[in-house]
Amino acid sequence: MDELPGSLAPMSAKGEYRMALYEHTVMTRQDISAQQAEALNDTIKALIEENGGSVAKIEYWGLRNLTYRVKKNRKAHYSLMAVDCPPAAMAEVERQLSINEDVLRWLTIRVEELDLELSPLLARRERERDRSAPRGEDAAASE
Repeated sequence: MDELPGSLAPMSAKGEYRMALYEHTVMTRQDISAQQAEALNDTIKALIEENGGSVAKIEYWGLRNLTYRVKKNRKAHYSLMAVDCPPAAMAEVERQLSINEDVLRWLTIRVEELDLELSPLLARRERERDRSAPRGEDAAASE
């Protein structure tokens, strides 16, 4: 049996193939709401699952400033997904995103393994939130 190169090499003698792993980032227009941006994430997740893949994590980063204008927008809603799916499923997701008027840009990167920890952006927000929140007994003692 000839083996295929890369991640398409069979995992077992039965000929089962490993799916590709991706990090997928989407930027959407500033004038849609956060709920609409998250609804788009759910739509992408459903599309991937319909095509035999799975989404390991979805992070909504919120509305962020852009360094330069993209299609006349100064801000964009950002989302990051860790995806395990066949290449055809990711091609269909990108095709759907290309015809969606709310999507400014997207970037899909094939990775060797999925990083399921918080992204540095969200980890920093968590640290800042922990610092600013009053500590249980310390806050009560100071009053």
